[in-house]
Amino acid sequence: MQSIINAQLPEFKVQAYQNGSFKTVSNNDIKGKWAIFFFYPADFTFVCPTELADMADKYDKFQALGVEVYSVSTDSHYVHKAWHDASETIRKIKYPMLADPTGTLTRAFGVHIEEAGVAYRGTIVVNPNGEIKIAEINDNGIGRNADELLRKVEAAQFVASHPNDVCPAKWKKGDATLKPNIDLIGKI
Repeated sequence: MQSIINAQLPEFKVQAYQNGSFKTVSNNDIKGKWAIFFFYPADFTFVCPTELADMADKYDKFQALGVEVYSVSTDSHYVHKAWHDASETIRKIKYPMLADPTGTLTRAFGVHIEEAGVAYRGTIVVNPNGEIKIAEINDNGIGRNADELLRKVEAAQFVASHPNDVCPAKWKKGDATLKPNIDLIGKI
């Protein structure tokens, strides 16, 4: 198994549903920005709406950091609209809901379940250079936490702007960081 950390965002072009409209989203739309690809198995399911609503509740915080959120499932953009129209929970979503019915994105990011035709719960964070900086994959029975993802994005952004520092466990914005050097070995 090969890691996708620091790999380049793949080329893609998919349909999306956002704020009452259909639109096309491609890798070119991501260039120069931080982005989260938030993969989930399918619309009209059980854990998925809880996660997507959690992301919707934090969307303004991600936007304030200059991060765009893209939820992705193998459903079509039409199904995303139908789910948005049918569910009060999903109506809260303001970020683009990407449609990947051919599995192009789910395969490219290594989260596709071939025998089921759906995605694992994959979370991928891409920096403005198009490099994957965070990749986390959960089995589908395990929901994610947008607060923890927000913390990780803040850490990734801090490290990107302070390349000589690293963020220790449980680091939060404003906390002390570490400067790796020979004198630090064995002192922590």
